[in-house]
This record gives sequence, C-alpha cells and structure tokens, in this order.
Amino acid sequence: MTDTLLSAPLAALEQRNAFIGRHIGPDTEQIARMCATIGVRDIDALIAQTVPAGIRLAQALPLAPAVPEHEALARLQTIAANNVVRKSLIGQGYYGTHTPAVILRNVMENPGWYTAYTPYQAEIAQGRLEALLNYQQMVIDLTGLELANASLLDEATAAAEAMTMARRVSKSKSNVFFIDEACFPQTIDVVRTRAHYFGYELVFGKAQEAAAHDAFGALLQYPNARGEVIDLSAPIAALKAKGTIVAVASDLMALVLLKSPGAMGADIALGSAQRFGVPMGFGGPHAAFFATREAFVRSMPGRIIGVSKDARGKTALRMTLQTREQHIRREKANSNICTSQVLLANMAGFYAVYHGPQGLRTIAARIHRLTALLAAALREGGFTVNADTFFDTIQVDAGARAPAIAAAAANAGYNLHVASGTTLGLAVDETTTLDDLVRVLECFGLHADLAALDARLAQSGGNLPAEVLRTDPILAHPVFNTHHTEHEMLRYLKKLQNRDLALDHSMISLGSCTMKLNATSEMIPVTWPAFANLHPFAPREQATGYLEMIEGLADYLRAVTGFPAICMQPNSGAQGEYAGLVAIARYHASRGEAHRNVCLIPKSAHGTNPATAQMCGMQVVVVECDDNGNVDVADLEAKAEKHAAQLAALMITYPSTHGVFEESIREICAIVHAHGGQVYMDGANLNAQVGLTSPATIGADVSHMNLHKTFCIPHGGGGPGMGPIGLAAHLAPFMADHVVQPTGGADRPNLGQGAVSAAPFGSASILPISWMYITMMGGEGLKRATEVAILNANYLAERLKDHYPVLYTGSQGRVAHECILDIRPIKAATGISEVDIAKRLMDYGFHAPTMSFPVPGTIMVEPTESEGLDELERFAAAMIAIRDEIRQVEAGVWPAEDNPLRNAPHTQADFIGEWTRPYSREQAVFPLAWVAENKFWPSVNRIDDVYGDRNLFCACVPMSDYAD
Repeated sequence: MTDTLLSAPLAALEQRNAFIGRHIGPDTEQIARMCATIGVRDIDALIAQTVPAGIRLAQALPLAPAVPEHEALARLQTIAANNVVRKSLIGQGYYGTHTPAVILRNVMENPGWYTAYTPYQAEIAQGRLEALLNYQQMVIDLTGLELANASLLDEATAAAEAMTMARRVSKSKSNVFFIDEACFPQTIDVVRTRAHYFGYELVFGKAQEAAAHDAFGALLQYPNARGEVIDLSAPIAALKAKGTIVAVASDLMALVLLKSPGAMGADIALGSAQRFGVPMGFGGPHAAFFATREAFVRSMPGRIIGVSKDARGKTALRMTLQTREQHIRREKANSNICTSQVLLANMAGFYAVYHGPQGLRTIAARIHRLTALLAAALREGGFTVNADTFFDTIQVDAGARAPAIAAAAANAGYNLHVASGTTLGLAVDETTTLDDLVRVLECFGLHADLAALDARLAQSGGNLPAEVLRTDPILAHPVFNTHHTEHEMLRYLKKLQNRDLALDHSMISLGSCTMKLNATSEMIPVTWPAFANLHPFAPREQATGYLEMIEGLADYLRAVTGFPAICMQPNSGAQGEYAGLVAIARYHASRGEAHRNVCLIPKSAHGTNPATAQMCGMQVVVVECDDNGNVDVADLEAKAEKHAAQLAALMITYPSTHGVFEESIREICAIVHAHGGQVYMDGANLNAQVGLTSPATIGADVSHMNLHKTFCIPHGGGGPGMGPIGLAAHLAPFMADHVVQPTGGADRPNLGQGAVSAAPFGSASILPISWMYITMMGGEGLKRATEVAILNANYLAERLKDHYPVLYTGSQGRVAHECILDIRPIKAATGISEVDIAKRLMDYGFHAPTMSFPVPGTIMVEPTESEGLDELERFAAAMIAIRDEIRQVEAGVWPAEDNPLRNAPHTQADFIGEWTRPYSREQAVFPLAWVAENKFWPSVNRIDDVYGDRNLFCACVPMSDYAD
C-alpha cells in the first residue's frame, strides 16, 4: 500500500473529498455488504427502485466540488473578517453580554448538550430537563408570575403568541388588540402580520391610555423602546377592569431591579433571555421567555417542564401537558410551535445559576449606574434626555447635530440607535465600560467629570424611584446560590450532562427528525466574534461578511431546491410553514382572490401543518390516504373540485410522512394547480431528496427547509433550528421583509411585506453551520448522503422486517429514508406497547425512534446517512433482542406485567437490595455483551406521566427531593 501511495500523483493525495467520508457512516465495502443484504446490485439500483424516475434530476446539482475542512474554515474566516464588529449601543431588544467561559466551553460548544434531541424520552433527558426547570424558575421569579414555559422562538413571536393566547382566554367580545406604541418596532411588525390572518383589529396608543379602548388583549412594553420605565400598575388595573388580558413585554436584566409584571397585575410576561449570556449573533438564536398565571396553563403556547415521580417514587422531570399537542388537536391547536430554544434557554438559566441573585443584581446595578452617568453627563452638557426614570436606555435630543454625532460615534467604534433625524438612542449593557462612556461623550463634544458624577449618584441612591423597584426576593432556590465558583459550576454542568443521552453516545434514530452528524468544523464558526457579536440592526455596511455568507448559503439552497427565491427569516420549521402559507395567502390576495382559504392536508401530515393553516385563516380539509399510506388521489381530486373556488393550497410532505416516495406526486401537484391552488411542500423529509430530486422539480410552489435536519444544524436538546423557505418566482414578492432592516429592495420585490420573526435573517449565527456542511460536501457529497440515508433505512427495514412488520413500502418494496415498524400486532398479542419498547431501548443504550407518529401504535426509524454499519448492526441487534424478550412474554415465561420491558428502564438503584423479578439483573442492565462496554445508565426509572399531569408543578423542587 505504501508503494502505491508513493507512486500516486499529487492529485490523488490531496483528499479533497475527505469530509464526505467523515460525514457518511458506511464505507465502500460496507455499502456493498448492505446492498447484498437487501438484494440489490448496488446503491444506484436501490435508488432506481425507490425514487420514481419521473421526478429524478437529469443533471448533477450545480454546486462546486467538495472542499476540505481546513480550507472551508479558512474561506469562511475570510468572509467573516468582512464584518465590522463595533460596540453596540443600539439596544432595541439586543445587547452585548459576557458568556461565562465555563458555559461557553461546556454547554454551547459541547456536543453532549448541543446534539441531544427534544426530551420526549424523559428518563434519558433528566439533565437538560433540570436545566430547563431552572430556567423556568428564573423566569417565574423575575416576572412575578406563577408559571413559565421552557422558551419560545424570539421576543416578537412570543408577543404574537401572547396576542392569540389572550384571545383564547379573554371573555371580551371585542375584536381589538391594543399595542403600546412604544413597543419594539420588530415586535409590532410580527404581531401585525399574525393579527391580519386571525382577523384581529390592532389599535395603537400610549400605555397610560390603553384602557380607553375596549380590547380583548393588550401588549405593553416595560421598559419601553425609548428606555422609559413607567409603573404600569394603574393602566393594567384599568384594562383588567374591562376584561382585557394584559401582556407585558419586558427585559430580564431590568427585572432584576424593577417591579415585576406580575406585581403590577399583568396576566402574561414575555421577552428575550438573550442578555443572560447568549451572544447577539446578528439576531439569534435566543430564547424568548413566556410566563403567565397558572389558571391559563392549558392555553399557554410552547413546552412546559413539570415535576413527577418515577416507578420508585423518586423525583423525576418530564414535559407536561403541551407535549406535541399539535398532533392531537391539529387545526384546533393553541399554536403551531413544535420546537423551542432549549440550548439557549439552558445557557440563560446557567448564567443565572453561575452569577446567582447577588451577582445578577450587581451586573444590573452596574448597567444602570453607567446609564445614569451617561444621562447626567449629557444633561450637564446641555442635551435633553427623554426620561427621568430609565434602566439601561436613554434617548437624546441632539437636534441638527444628530447625524454628525452618530457618524463620529461610528468612527470611534460605536453604533448608536438613530431613532429619528434629531434623536439618538443609547443602550448600555454588561460589556459597556467607563472608558466607552468617555469616548461616546466625546462624540457629543463633552468631557465630563464622571468620577464626580458617580459620587453624586451614589449619594442620592440612583435615579430609580422606590415605586418602580422590586421589593421581593429573587432566585432564592439553592441551585442559584451554590455554583458560583468555576469548579462548582463545571461539576454541576457535567453532572447534568451525564444524565442525558445525545449523539455523542449512540445513534438517535428518530423518524422525521434526522439526527445526523453535527461536525465540529461546522460548529466552530458559530462562536467566532465576527459572527457572535454583531447586532442585527447594525448598519449593513458593517455586516458585509454576514450578508455574503447568507447569500452564499441561499445560493446553495437554490441549487438544492430548484427555487429562485430563498427567505432566510423563519427561525424554525413551524415558522417556515407559516411564512410559506402567508406568502401563498398574499399571492392570492394580490390577484383579487383573497377568498381562497381552503387548505387540503393529507391525513398523514405533521400536526403542525393544520395548526399552521388555521393560523393563516385557512379552513382545513383533510384528504384521505389509501391502504399503502399514499395520498388517495381520487379523494384529493374530488375535494379539489368541490372547493375549487376557494382552494388556496395543498400542504404535503415528500417523501410522505409514511416514509415512501409517492409515485403520483406530480399528478397531485397538477390537480391542485388546475383548481387554482398552490402547493406547499413540508421540508421535513428533504434529506431524502437532495441531489436526487427537488421540490421545484416535483411541482411545489414553496417549501421550507429544516436546516436543523437536512443541513446539520444540531437540535440542541429541543432547539435552536432554522426553517428558511424556497419560493417559485411568482411567490417571491410575498416573502417576509423586515421593518427595521429591510431584506427587500430594488432587486428583491418583497419590500414592505410584514415580518414573521424578530430578526431579518432569523437565527443568523447558526447559518454558518449549514454553509460549512454544503461547502465541505459539495454537490457530489450531498447526493451521496441522500443515497446512503435511503440505503441505511432500507437496510434496517430488511434486518427487522421478520421481527417487526414494516408498515408501508413503495411499489417495489422499498422505503425512503425512514421506515415505520408496526407494533400493534405485538401489543394485541402480549400487551407490550411501543412505549415499552422505547423504554427498553434505553437499557441497550439507545434513544427510541419516533413513537406513534404518524400512525398510533408504531415506531418510525430514521438512521440517517451518518451512521456506519457497526452502529446499525448494534441497533438491529438491540431491536431483535427486544423482540426475543417479547416472545418470552408471549410464551408465558415472563408475566405480562413483570418483565424487562414493562420494568424498563433499569437504573443503578435496581442493583441494590433484594431482587425478586423473574429475570436476572444481568438481563435487565446488560442484555447484550457489548452493552457493558459503554453502558448508559438512565438516572431515573420509568416516569409516571399521569401523576405529573394531575399534580402540576413546574418550578424548582427542594434539593432534598433529588437526594431522595
């Protein structure tokens, strides 16, 4: 071999394609063995049997060849260097912050935290569930309300969710929603978009005058966009006396010092947790907080973490009440949100744990003191400052000098908020220094004695009057008062990490979720300062690197989808669905056909689809599926004909949610188009299309792309994600724009279209992950990834079909990139359910596949292209061994209620004391020889979900409960 390499030409030694082999699990020899097992000549023959010839791409993807990891990083670093990172005093919901290094390294940059999935299998997710419970407790304390969720997508969409929640719980007959005119403009923009399709009337005014309007709900900002701190107690009381549900958008750092929304009588509090240690990142991802009164729990959007007990009576945590409620309530769901911002919520919660109440008070007091110094110096210098009572933001009337001052500040390295031609806003944050104040004041032509001013402010006790200060304690729970040294914090983070199963331990074969490799080289750029520290509203000439990277990624996605237009704003798959249907609705309205409001949705669709349709004011009409799981074309045609005058859209997933490439897909699209509708393709299964076909080729008009699935952004334990959409040319003018930083323009005809997310480009700081992935894979690598994803799924289907029936296949007996295993016959014969199999897989060291979706009583397996043959074989061996255990139950060897599956998962506690079960301890915890080599121990036994729902408790529990 050495001689062969030494005689090879240099081109053969460059390894330009090396990353493709790093990303894709099976090598050439393994692929050949797998093809032999499933009975095909090679992978091309398998694809020919799986993907209909009529939708196959005739040409290779128009993408450059693969690039080695180090070269891709160097290219991206050159692009990032074009960003100009200045100190930001813009504020407006985004602030500089110091991410504690122990959190940056051990959470944000740690695959043990960022590669985990949403904690549906709670027994192997106790670490992040505890972290989320800490986050909820932090939000409860700071907002003064009784209940908080585990985060929403961003502040603006949280405000939109507050509006729709207010409508659900308000008894008012009014159709009016009041908005404080001093809310952040991006929040107003998103709420305006959402209100339009619900048919709500928006009324704007001053917070103090809100009660003059008869409204079902009101949104107030505290502190407001001008920085003013106004005690809202009286306006809130007046609103509530009229039956109005009141939401207050607030700032967690301000609430460390200020009277809470709950104390002022608010029903809902919301905002961004970004400044608790999460970089601005050109707009995201950031966790939005949302809190309310316990009486409204069943109307609350998002996920809630609650406390329950396990089979031994030990305290255990789980998601409660709202878990995937879209799949139950569908178009009647409270919201279409199916993810949150778990990784970022955990970071914010850990920030509070690390600093503790006194540390946070010190940070907040320092921010306020610097702001007060700035205001005092400006007033002494003859400038008019807008407010006497503020926390961290002031506005200054600079008259005709304002543009020159802003320019001088920019030259000095500072971005100010240009509020108007004569007014400048200045927002102080954790990263601001005394030297920054000196330099900013110089831009105003001032040289103040800050030390003297500070002495006067200290003597007077500051400028926050007693009536706006909070008097109640915050963060009294021991978890916020224990881990303040780095080694204590490090050990706490490690303890929680050890309770969670993530991709750094074993494969996670969740169907429809695509848990593939999140390569280190893809992740590294996220924390580069040039990407992490840019404000989303920074002048565009300072963000040329970001814009180049984003446009480069958009070009990649155009090549993959076949669409000419890409909108990068949606910051989750659900937001992408919403953005796509909004574009369709706007298109119909532009043609004088706003009455088109019927949305056809197959029965097999993701639950978010009907929820999204109702959010867009559409009537959902369900289309039947045939016995093979395909859309019933005759039923579709009949319903398209029946509703032709009102038909707006079809929402369809391809390959289907049943894991099959439907051969009639082009016919389906043609039927919808013939009756005046548009085709929305859910991009959840795009990983089975890339390089082989595309949404535009198939006939779709718009599709979202889950970058956290197909394009390698990690799931983060339940978020972040990104859901950009691709649009056909006729829909491009109707994609989302942004009121603060427009994404439309002369060459982009969407200028002025309302936003769907808070930031112009959604969670921009994680877009480098997908840019790196596609750059390193190239067109050839992306196609190969798709082929191997299909191969891996068919291999597992072949290995398991004699033990678990494969529910749906294509006409030639093949599945797409995932397969559904039918557990219903097993349950009928033995009582063992898909839940029991899921819990037993934990004992084998695996996360369960997707349970009971899209078909109740089944499990859906998606191995992805990143898992090699050895890991696939371990999973297959575990599933076969579990089937053999079920046969023991079936044969009566083990009782139906006392066997390894019903008692799973087993913990170390099961090794203590007397053992009376009809199987051995070894069978319980080391069921196959190799399990012991890398044993993952669940930290709790099976959790009692019913107990948790009946005894709702969603805050931190006493530490003694964990000890017990």
